[in-house]
Amino acid sequence: MTQSSFDEKRQAKNHTQDELYEVRGNTAGDVLQCADVAEVEKRTTWFVWLLVTCCTISGLLFGYDTGVISGTLVTINGDLGPAQLSDVQKELITSATTLGALLGGLAAGAMSDWTGRRPVLGIADIIFIGGALGQAVCHTVWSMIGCRFLIGIGVGLASCTAPLYIQELSPTRMRGRMVVLNVVMITFGQVVAYGIDAGFANVSGGWRWMVGLGTVPAGIQLICLTFLPESPRILIRRGNIEAAHRVLERVYSQATSEQIDLQLQVLRASVQQSIDIANSTTFFERFNSMITVPVNRRALIIGCGMQAFQQLCGFNTLMYYSASLFQEIGFNQPTAVGLIISGTNFAFTLFALKYIDIVGRRRIMVFSAPGMFLGLALASIAFHYMTLHTGGELVSGVSYSRSWSAIVLLSMIIFVASYATGLGNVPWQQGELFGLEVRGIGTSLSTATNWAGNLLIGSTYLSLMAKITPAGAFGFYAGLCLLGWLFCVFCFPETAGLSLEEVQSIFRDGFGIRESQRMRYQKREMKLQQDIKAEREIHDIGI
Repeated sequence: MTQSSFDEKRQAKNHTQDELYEVRGNTAGDVLQCADVAEVEKRTTWFVWLLVTCCTISGLLFGYDTGVISGTLVTINGDLGPAQLSDVQKELITSATTLGALLGGLAAGAMSDWTGRRPVLGIADIIFIGGALGQAVCHTVWSMIGCRFLIGIGVGLASCTAPLYIQELSPTRMRGRMVVLNVVMITFGQVVAYGIDAGFANVSGGWRWMVGLGTVPAGIQLICLTFLPESPRILIRRGNIEAAHRVLERVYSQATSEQIDLQLQVLRASVQQSIDIANSTTFFERFNSMITVPVNRRALIIGCGMQAFQQLCGFNTLMYYSASLFQEIGFNQPTAVGLIISGTNFAFTLFALKYIDIVGRRRIMVFSAPGMFLGLALASIAFHYMTLHTGGELVSGVSYSRSWSAIVLLSMIIFVASYATGLGNVPWQQGELFGLEVRGIGTSLSTATNWAGNLLIGSTYLSLMAKITPAGAFGFYAGLCLLGWLFCVFCFPETAGLSLEEVQSIFRDGFGIRESQRMRYQKREMKLQQDIKAEREIHDIGI
């Protein structure tokens, strides 16, 4: 297919979306039809929550693995050969997981388009189990690095596919909250990891238990996946309409058969042009369209930009090296202090869980990102004054001011609380930015950007601390947070309350900040009309 014919199909898709979703003097029948679909979505059943809970085990595995390495690095001692791991060896062990996640994230989207979302999660679980067992029994640095790389592939597959799977099974009004549940489980996994790290910190060879226990949740999810359905959008894309109908019946078990039929009809109409594009183009043509088609390009800039912001702010270096950092600045129980950090992350992610669909993605980001800048700037100042007598460097065994150490801890809590409220959650809503025909590709590229940034930050953190001092390093991260906030202000639109098929239409003439507000306003007006009409009908019946 030529690029011009691809563009023609994209324009046809945009025309279809205009007919389906824009509110332009709807007739009474059109309003009632939309009301029926909306009414179905209000009746979210226990089955949806069960689906999401099973999917979010991937998030727990993701969080557990990123959190457990912090305690592992300070308790390995001489078990892998060297009496103490060097900074380079620590960076390699940490970065191997990130490199694997980068490759896994790149492959996940295309794999999930081909096999479906559910099988990819199963493959990730199998990889998790193999990598965790391998880490638990290894005796050399390089075998540890290899197993961490294997774990990383599983993390990459899961981190891309789980949010995508959740979004495609979730009602529009709760889609953000459902994805945040996955992030809640990531942070909960980090809390669990720090708790297990603390529990095994004084046990001989306890780090082997730390990494090996990751097999438990992976095994549980692998069993649960046998009972989960495939995404109805994927089933429709394959032409398996009956299977999609059965999934909708289970997801909306309280709806009438007419409501299910209408829901399926609207869903089929909304994805038909995406299906036509996907079925008449090659993978490479769709990949190329991520750059050449303006709608896709803008969505990709936002998806990749938000994921880059999430990693370049330096948060995961805190997760990886927090125990080592707090040990150097004088805390006697560094793993326990790390638990405070991960607990803060978990608590404020719960806040985001409640408000992400109410307040909206954009507003949360605009108001939370300055808190990250403040926390990191405060940490930079504290490190500057703390290390004046050691030439600006952190030196092991040197006693540092307890007051400045406490301020470092406070600054980290401020930073993590702000991060968990916004940036820790919002980028993982990435799947809603892309049309179905390129959703797998778009989420793969965005996820790969996340892990590329993670790899860059994780592999340079210790070297950066040594080259430009801790004060310089945290000041540098603060500057990146400021740039990220400006990106959110000028480029990041509001997608809360818009269906997956509506979101793509906001990128036709720009980054969609005003267009998304207009569409959200129109939907609120339509809902108000529906409520007024319902009240009149009730009043007429009463008369």
